[in-house]
Amino acid sequence: QVQVVESGGGLVQPGGSLRLSCAASGFSVEYYTIGWFRQAPGKEREGVSCVRSSDGSTYYADSVKGRFTISRDNAKNTVSLQMNNLKPEDTAVYYCATEGVCEPTLRGSYYVWGQGTQVTVSS
Repeated sequence: QVQVVESGGGLVQPGGSLRLSCAASGFSVEYYTIGWFRQAPGKEREGVSCVRSSDGSTYYADSVKGRFTISRDNAKNTVSLQMNNLKPEDTAVYYCATEGVCEPTLRGSYYVWGQGTQVTVSS
């Protein structure tokens, strides 16, 4: 069974960093597309980043370019999202998803989702 579980969220001050982890089971991240999304209360879910399984291409939302980095660790079968220089507007529940399409628009349809992990950026 294909499953993903997020971890690593927490409370940080503006300008701080967090590293989120997406642990995969039932499949190898090396061969599956993985996307990161986030949703703040009262707002629609938005794509943050994704890594394409076929060629390893990565894409980022304009709002996080230069601050966030997605990476795969095949040995641990995880995909991480390194978040630097965090801003209050980054506050949201972050979700990992797979069985989807990774494109620059970050609007691919994903079928399998994790439970989410809370990221709060506040001083």
